[in-house]
Amino acid sequence: MPRADVETHLQAFSEHREDLALVHRDRRLSFGDLADAVHRTARVLAGRGLAPGDLAVIIGGNEPEVIVARYAANLLGAGVTQPYAGLAESARGRIVDDVDAALVLVAPGHTAEADAVLAHARPVPTVVVDDALVAGVDASPVACGARPGDVEQIRHTGGTTGHPKGITYTFGHHLRMTEEPGRFAGMFGDSPGRQLVCTTIAHAAGGIADRTLAGGGTVVLLDGFDPAEVLATIERERITDLWLLPPLLHRLLDHADLDRRDLTSLRTVVYGGAPAVPSRLAEAVRRIGRVFVQFYGQTEAGGISILSREEHDDPELLLTVGRVLPTTELAVCDEDGARLRDGRPGELWVRTGMAMDGYWKQPELTARTITPDGWVRTGDVGFLDDRGYLHVVDRLGDVVVVVGGHVHTSEVENVLVEHPAVREAAVFGAPDADGSESVHAAVVADGAVDAGELAEHVAEHQGAMAAPREVTVIEEMPLTDTGKVDKTALRERAS
Repeated sequence: MPRADVETHLQAFSEHREDLALVHRDRRLSFGDLADAVHRTARVLAGRGLAPGDLAVIIGGNEPEVIVARYAANLLGAGVTQPYAGLAESARGRIVDDVDAALVLVAPGHTAEADAVLAHARPVPTVVVDDALVAGVDASPVACGARPGDVEQIRHTGGTTGHPKGITYTFGHHLRMTEEPGRFAGMFGDSPGRQLVCTTIAHAAGGIADRTLAGGGTVVLLDGFDPAEVLATIERERITDLWLLPPLLHRLLDHADLDRRDLTSLRTVVYGGAPAVPSRLAEAVRRIGRVFVQFYGQTEAGGISILSREEHDDPELLLTVGRVLPTTELAVCDEDGARLRDGRPGELWVRTGMAMDGYWKQPELTARTITPDGWVRTGDVGFLDDRGYLHVVDRLGDVVVVVGGHVHTSEVENVLVEHPAVREAAVFGAPDADGSESVHAAVVADGAVDAGELAEHVAEHQGAMAAPREVTVIEEMPLTDTGKVDKTALRERAS
């Protein structure tokens, strides 16, 4: 049987035992420290009954113990889920119940948080994963219990109401990923890097961290995103690789320390997960350097396209999400699944070889998303231009239906940020008193700005249908735990 992904990582750790693996606050752990902690923790968790096919919930932030807990559970053949901290405690409690958790693994400093979450769930044994747990425990290797068909990880994208939406990956899924190491060739450097994690490790940054560690590189963990701290850490730790969402990149560009810090160690800043503003990308390249790589993909579907460093030199290409990966098949479809051609926009269907194994306990939703022949319906609207570059117009779910047609929110956002006073914009649909929906916007602006003037600006460029009925000026965009603009919070403010 092929080696499980976690076995491959642990083997890599053994080859770099004396090298630096993790940095968190004032702690610096070698690969030997990390490997020993994983084996000790796995031995303890096995004694607490965690077995192949079980699922464990992790409650924590970006502490090294979160990484240790995940690797240890996976080594035993158990799957894990780390609900985003931005979800309400009741929502996370719902997730604990939904996955039939065998154990709840708690990072140091998160005991009170775990208690608050578990107050909304059935009784589940908890284990605090800290030094006291493994003191004196044998660090010799623990046999891997992973089976290809068992769940390795579930990423929950919701849970506040109804059935939590859990995106499931099996151990077999990650085996397929490791068998194609050249899939993202050119995105990162060839030599081991120094990666900064400043967003939740439960999201994309965690997957990149796994890759960094497997290659013998160092991962520097921050507890969250603070632009001053990020810039200082890049300089101090000589960071080479970084993952950001566009709203966080905007905050770096707007911070006074940007031009005062030495960022010359950076070789790759990967961004994605939300629409990027072309003018701000051009600014980022000009001020930080030719280090930016746009990655377009989905948690459900896998990687779809990449815009390389060199392609960021062309302003027109900043309107795109790059070229489709050679390993990905893409089709632009109408609502019935028929293929559209000649640059017409439609829903993007993809076959990537990296798709999820399905939604947890939701076979009907899985069947609506993944076709029998392996196509994933992304829910994104886009088209290919005559040069072969992919344009994403919007999410189907981010289309505001108004009298006269559909308004794509990203198009209105791009028009708003063209106004000289607007730094950031988020556009969303919100219900009116009569039950219909209208376009609303929230903007971060430099100084005073007239809401009516902004609505007229949109009407001039996009038509009256797209003009926001209300424009709210806010000091800072609310973000989800993964760093995306929280349009749910903005809708609640508008209601």
